[in-house]
Amino acid sequence: MSRCMRLTIKGTILFLIHVIIPINSPAQNPPFVGTIFVDPDIITSSDTTSFQSVSNAGQGFRTMFDRRVNDWVNVNAYLFNASFDDGLSAEIQVNPEFGSVALALAEAQKYGEVIGRIPTALRVDVQTVWIHKGVEPFGGGNNNLLIHTGQTDLYIADGILEETFVHEASHTSLDADHASSAGWLAAQVADDLFISSYARDNPDREDIAESFLLYLAVRFRSDRITQSLKDLIEEAMPNRIAYFDQQSFDMHPVYSLVTGVNDPATIKLPNTFALLQNYPNPFNPTTTIKYSISQSANVSLIVFNLIGQEVARLVDGVQKAGYHNINWDASNISSGIYFYRLQAGEFVQTRKMLLLK
Repeated sequence: MSRCMRLTIKGTILFLIHVIIPINSPAQNPPFVGTIFVDPDIITSSDTTSFQSVSNAGQGFRTMFDRRVNDWVNVNAYLFNASFDDGLSAEIQVNPEFGSVALALAEAQKYGEVIGRIPTALRVDVQTVWIHKGVEPFGGGNNNLLIHTGQTDLYIADGILEETFVHEASHTSLDADHASSAGWLAAQVADDLFISSYARDNPDREDIAESFLLYLAVRFRSDRITQSLKDLIEEAMPNRIAYFDQQSFDMHPVYSLVTGVNDPATIKLPNTFALLQNYPNPFNPTTTIKYSISQSANVSLIVFNLIGQEVARLVDGVQKAGYHNINWDASNISSGIYFYRLQAGEFVQTRKMLLLK
């Protein structure tokens, strides 16, 4: 059974989750106790991240919630500004118990990359990230994600670190707008079934978070789950799935693995053309270049050296509107500064990157 609770202190609500285990239940009962353990491959450590970088912002006193003392603590935290390629950002606050800027930076970079694997729609209201040591449940809510690094090891062992962040960030970015909306409540009634007993027992605060992960699975990771599991989810919550479809959530960087781009029937498409900074940068020898196009266009993505010679032609052809990414392997290229240029219709943008070997 899960160790889950809602924590309300000083007007702040954090939703905390520890262990949720699926079971086989009669058809009239929820199919799962909880959803984060349903499948460990919905999002994995090898998937694309929207995380770009963290910058050191020094130290400053911050009030953070610490599950080990079950209370608020005011600490002189290591501070880092995390940026993502969709324009979102967050302040990562690391408990000074980590002992040095270098160790705190490593934690900020680690979790920035993981958080960047979950959709934009779930990160849009995440303003801060708290990082502590200890084996305690993660939490979401109040524009925050709460992390205890000892618990991370357990989530990684079970293969559900990213799935847990989807659950928690659903609290942070979706609950306020959707949990009590007329459309969502109508979907609950129409489905006449909850996806998990945890959602059934806590319908106001857990149904969104419990349902969204499996919505993501059937809509964007259907090739990673069995057909029987997909059928079970779709039969259990068809109206909730339809509700999520209608919201046109920005799911970047979680693309459909069948098409390679977001499905415009269910995802908000970009409204501008944009070429993003490659990541990592500097790099050796591979890097990822991401870009968005707001309408179907003839697209070219070309790498040039400092004297304007073409080094690699990475894309050359018509592409549909959506978010795209491509990996460049520069194993056979010399170290140096290179430029990459995106041309899509009349749109042209160039950025610089550094190959260090």
